[in-house]
Amino acid sequence: MTRVLPSLTGRSRIIVFGAILTVLAIGATFILDPYRNFQFATIAAYFCVTAGLTLLVGQSGQLSLGHAALMATGGYSYALTANALADADVAGLPRFLISLVVAMLVAGVVGLLLGLAAARLHGPYLAGITLALVVSVPAVAATFKVLGGDQGLPSPYQGVPEALRTLIATEQWHAWVAILVAGVLVTWLVLLRNGSFGLRMRAVRDDETAARLNGVAAGRVKVTAFTVSAIAAGAGGAVLCFITQSVSPGAYTLPFSLLLVVAVVLGGLGSIGGAALGSVLVVMLPWLITTATSVLPLSADMTQRLTGNLPVLIFGALLTVTILVRPGGLVDLLPKPKSRGPEQASGVPAHPVSTE
Repeated sequence: MTRVLPSLTGRSRIIVFGAILTVLAIGATFILDPYRNFQFATIAAYFCVTAGLTLLVGQSGQLSLGHAALMATGGYSYALTANALADADVAGLPRFLISLVVAMLVAGVVGLLLGLAAARLHGPYLAGITLALVVSVPAVAATFKVLGGDQGLPSPYQGVPEALRTLIATEQWHAWVAILVAGVLVTWLVLLRNGSFGLRMRAVRDDETAARLNGVAAGRVKVTAFTVSAIAAGAGGAVLCFITQSVSPGAYTLPFSLLLVVAVVLGGLGSIGGAALGSVLVVMLPWLITTATSVLPLSADMTQRLTGNLPVLIFGALLTVTILVRPGGLVDLLPKPKSRGPEQASGVPAHPVSTE
């Protein structure tokens, strides 16, 4: 990117690079059929979540096994808000934006509460709290009728704007919205990671005691990291609800939450590019396995068993091989950019970590 626009540095380069990738992704929707655009939109929704999760785990060193619950929080908040606005005759872009913001705020509040606990807990104790959250949220959602019970909660249909109805299909419009949300959100996460807050997160991750001695408020950093990651998860849940027009407790189970962690480890912890690769794997690998098993001369019962269990087995095998062969994740297989100085690489001047 620096070869194309050598005059851009730091934050300007990140913003322009993010805008270019977003435009290219939107352009790619014109060569995809409706089902592929639906998959593309789903990948973009998961990308919001995995980008926030890889920032939390890879940069601040805090393990969360409950990001599916934060996604569910965003999805239910979006559906409840969108339904209320639909009853008030609010439609179109205002309804979507208000519902999205509410979903992100509610998920952020839940993340803030988790962050307050994370500031006092470490290792398995923190993982245990997030694990309890992801186990309890589906049960709570299935219990209360206002959340739709076991059947879930529908959200209002968001069709293509009238000015674009002759140009694109609904699936392509949904992909556009998902890509735009992911583009803005991930660009914001990259700015945080490459700025002074990213330096503080890495300082706390590497040696919390040394970070405190250097003036870093470790507790505040942990709380902020959890809150930011929760906001990203809430945005992903809201976008997924927008795409599927519903949210249900069965979609946000413990296996799915663990799959999100596996995705960021496979892609490469702390890497936004790795989070994108992990999102692609989460969506495309089960589909590829289902497609492959459907053409084999197998009984219906065996096909169903393979469809339900084979993706888990393959994800586990991929995780084992990746840890043994490429501990840095699949992103290590991509070509590396030419090395730069510390100031260019981070987008901020190289200076000692401080809270100022």
